[in-house]
Amino acid sequence: MSATNGDSSSGTVRVWCDGCYDMVHFGHANSLRQAKALGDKLIVGIHTDEEITKHKGPPVFTQEERYKMVRGIKWVDEVVEGAPYVTTLETLDKHDCDFCCHGDDITMTADGVDTYHLVKTAGRYKEVQRTAGVSTTDLVGRMLLLTRQHFKQGPFEYNVAREHSSTMGQDSTARSPWTGCSQFLPTTQKIIQFSDGKSPQPGDKVIYVAGAYDLFHVGHLDFLERAKKFGDYLIVGLHTDPVVNRYKGSNYPIMNLHERVLSVLACKYVNEVVIGAPYAVTKDLMEHFNVDLVIHGTTAVMEDVDGKDPFALPKQQDKFKLVDSENDMTTEKIVDRIISNRLEYEARNQKKEKKEMDLLKCLNGN
Repeated sequence: MSATNGDSSSGTVRVWCDGCYDMVHFGHANSLRQAKALGDKLIVGIHTDEEITKHKGPPVFTQEERYKMVRGIKWVDEVVEGAPYVTTLETLDKHDCDFCCHGDDITMTADGVDTYHLVKTAGRYKEVQRTAGVSTTDLVGRMLLLTRQHFKQGPFEYNVAREHSSTMGQDSTARSPWTGCSQFLPTTQKIIQFSDGKSPQPGDKVIYVAGAYDLFHVGHLDFLERAKKFGDYLIVGLHTDPVVNRYKGSNYPIMNLHERVLSVLACKYVNEVVIGAPYAVTKDLMEHFNVDLVIHGTTAVMEDVDGKDPFALPKQQDKFKLVDSENDMTTEKIVDRIISNRLEYEARNQKKEKKEMDLLKCLNGN
């Protein structure tokens, strides 16, 4: 079989993507969505912690966490663990892939070599548009703007940190067009692209869950997988930024509502998202979506502003269930990882920008 012609027995075009996929976000998902549209099957190779540390600095998530997160993206058909950092023709042939696909940003080895130079030279490389306004570097940067003191102090510190966080994607000190990405501009078209657009079928059991889903992570993924098993159609209600700030406090959410919507929609277990869902599950919501069961995790639930239990109604209707994700990852733990290793991640971000700027100078003949 010739890998350049796809699977000769079925005519299937197999597309290869690879990367670190650290702190998997909707930018990664959008790149994979576009790559999948170029073929029939999407195979994603993921680098090990050792390789990432060598070439760009320590990853935020472990390789096992990253493998799981990518497997949870709705457009991914296969995951290859421990993929080489430089994409070779041998890698494509081994996995019967026609070509490699990547975003229009740049990735380089520790020596400043384009990681895709081999497949580009062979004409087995295609490019998709990166999602402006978000990157792992950007998200790490948002958290680096925070300090432990911010999490323990009052509204003034929250406002200052949020002001910095909301403009992180427009950092004027970041000179690289990739590291200093533009602000994310949400559109209805982007939501349509991420949504499968399917409604519940007659007889489907509808499950409803709600929360912040900030910095979408493996804890969220495991919970949604377990929740989906109780029914056929899973709806996720996402709370507004002010509501999340009320019950999370300080500098939360790290990602705004529109960013969180796309992150959750990219999850293969999710069928629909309610944008700006009410904190208390209401009769109107239950009836509008024909909800059969409301599920919540084992984390503590803050009372609503009126002092009432936000899940009082589904409990009264005997339509409420607690489900343990059996994963102790939280958004707060991610922020802790970043802040406790602040110097390492600051150095990582600076190193990434320097490599990008050096390449730009080379391309411009300077």
